[in-house]
This record gives sequence, C-alpha cells and structure tokens, in this order.
Amino acid sequence: MRYFIKLAYNGTHYHGWQYQPNASSVQETLNKALSVVLNTDITIMGAGRTDTGVHAKEMYAHFDFETLINSPTLVHKLNSYLTKDVVVYAIIPVHDDAHARFDAQKRTYEYHINTFKDAFLQDGSWYFHQKLDLDLMNEASQILFNHIDFQCFSKVNTDVNTFDCTIFKAHWTRGTNNQENTQIVFTISANRFLRNMVRAIVGTLINVGLHKITVADFNEIIINKNRDKAGFSVPAHGLYLTQIDYDYL
Repeated sequence: MRYFIKLAYNGTHYHGWQYQPNASSVQETLNKALSVVLNTDITIMGAGRTDTGVHAKEMYAHFDFETLINSPTLVHKLNSYLTKDVVVYAIIPVHDDAHARFDAQKRTYEYHINTFKDAFLQDGSWYFHQKLDLDLMNEASQILFNHIDFQCFSKVNTDVNTFDCTIFKAHWTRGTNNQENTQIVFTISANRFLRNMVRAIVGTLINVGLHKITVADFNEIIINKNRDKAGFSVPAHGLYLTQIDYDYL
C-alpha cells in the first residue's frame, strides 16, 4: 500500500531535503524515523528538493508499506521520535500509482524579509534594512506571467530537460508580524521550479526595488536567458515551501 506523509520542517540544521552521504538531510531523518517505528526499511520520495537552510511549512512525500496503517497512532509515534525541527501532520492512504513529486500540480513558496533587526527572526527571515519600492517590485513581478522560460533564474550547469515553468501567482505584501509592519513577504506559485529559481527572482526584484534596474530591464533579463545578467541569490533562511497541490488530496 502507498501512503503520503504530510510534514513540515525548519531547515536551519539540515543540508536540504535530499539524502546526502556525509551530511544531515530531512529525507534521511524521516527514512530513519519511519524505519524504526515501522520496524522495516522505509525509503520516502519527496515532492521536491529544498536547498540547505530552506524551510517547509508544507511538504509531502510518499512511501510503501505492506499492511494497513493506523494513521493517528503512527503520527504520534513519529512526532515522539523526531527532533523538534521536523513535524508530521498526517499519514494519508493513496492509490498505488500516486507519486508525491510527479503528481504535484502546483507549488507555492514564500520569501520573508525583515526590514528591522529582530532577535527572534534570525533563522527564519532575511534582515535587509535598505528601503525598497514595493510598488515597483510588484509591477516587475507581473512580468513573470508573460514568460515560461526562466533559464536566467536557474542555477548554472543544472541537469534539466527544460527551463519552462508556468507561474500562477507572484506578488509582494507587507507582513503583519508586528505593528510596525517591518516584514515583507514575496509569494510565488508555479507548476514547477528550477534550482535556485525563487531566490534568484527575489534578488533580481530587490534590484528593481532599489532602483538599480528598471521594470523593462527585468523583462530583458528574462528574455536574454543569462544568469549573469540576473540579480544575486538571496540567503536560503528566508525561503519557505508553503503549499503543494494535488488533484486527489
């Protein structure tokens, strides 16, 4: 039988989602927890990969187990076994061909920026004190809907067959974490993302917000498909995977 596992994690102390032989990963941590609790070797397949230091408020993975699982009991046992930076929300029985990665219809990320130094947000929001033109950044964000090839925002030398992505949502908002509204959040949804894509988009949009480049320049960067022309990659600790959509969940 196949099961989906719905979880979240703070990525601060992990070298990303993907298993690595000489570094701690979220996938390895869950493999071990499931194997211990279910008393058999379990290998999970995640809905995607997050880089070192990136967080997930919602992540899905699937695994196979021969017998029927008592989902609430397994959730409780896993959360008792796992460290405090990984939490399991649900174990969901699905059809045998269900695939956490290939069946995902849409993924949503948020990037969090804090414009005033906050001792309690150091690991979960990027502190950036310079004034940003949010209206101009939102205007540039709309340019993303006019394109599907985002090679300019992809990590170089990446092994992909296509740089095409369909973006459904992209906008900046003021957060409500405090009365001073010192938090800025970028939200973006797409059918798929390239490696480093969100962090590169945010870095380039920040250059728009600093008036270093124009909205027209932002459009030309996408057309030219050259990563060197795009902006810097913002730090990983401000990035969150927040939602994954499936037709059958």
